[in-house]
Amino acid sequence: MVELRNEQISITVSEKGAELQSIKDANGKEYLWQGDPAFWPRRSPILFPIVCSVNNDTYQAEGQEYHLPRHGFARDTDFKLISRSDRKVTFALESSEETRKVYPYDFTLSVSYVLDGNKIGVIWHVHNTDTREIHFQIGGHPAFNIPDMKAGESQYGRIRLDNAEPLDGLKSYIDGSHEMIEVPVETEQGVIEFSDNTWRNDSVKIHKSQVHRAELLNKAGNPEVTLEFRTPVIAFWSPYGKEAPFVCIEPWYGLGDPRGFQGAFKDKPLMNHLQPGASFMSKYDIIIG
Repeated sequence: MVELRNEQISITVSEKGAELQSIKDANGKEYLWQGDPAFWPRRSPILFPIVCSVNNDTYQAEGQEYHLPRHGFARDTDFKLISRSDRKVTFALESSEETRKVYPYDFTLSVSYVLDGNKIGVIWHVHNTDTREIHFQIGGHPAFNIPDMKAGESQYGRIRLDNAEPLDGLKSYIDGSHEMIEVPVETEQGVIEFSDNTWRNDSVKIHKSQVHRAELLNKAGNPEVTLEFRTPVIAFWSPYGKEAPFVCIEPWYGLGDPRGFQGAFKDKPLMNHLQPGASFMSKYDIIIG
């Protein structure tokens, strides 16, 4: 574990998956879900080199067949600590013989966390170390405790978006799959009211860069956690049927295979492409209070 702190917040990060393990304010209040396996054992996994799933966990790339589990391998792989200062820590994962068994490309994935007051910057950097073009997706999956929810209560919460206009989502199914068919997202002046029933079709996926900020509100209507992002997709999820005391707010550069998709890996929806020697960099911010 690596810990960073300033006068307003503290975080801990694990080398496994370069995954956030804790976000606390100066009073010790925990904002990040703590991974109770009765609900969901993870906290803030990094999704790479796919977001969601390839159909039947199988895909075609460079003339061969490969197999990847849901959300890829980065979340279950040990990263190396590259650098650390009082306000920033960076981890990296390099391609290896093991990664090439399931993903044929050479790459370096770096993940940095930067503290700035009550804000945590999460920075992704993908570098193509291959001699050919590589193709990848990347996303975040942080889970946050639902404000004011007590043990044993029915799930209820509100997320305020920065777009009060009617929004389009993607038709999703409880098995985690989706179709490239647009469905309306239920909001009231840009606020999503969610309960356990919201997740009857798995996640709520808003695509086409319609939203760039999401605020998880407490009962008083004030934001306890805010995410700011520039990703083309933002998804919201909690495990259906469990009345879970957390909700995930997930910025994605990618989507899973639509139902029936049989194309090549490089042709997946929202695939990112890098020429040899090129890099991709993006970030999102988590703001506490």
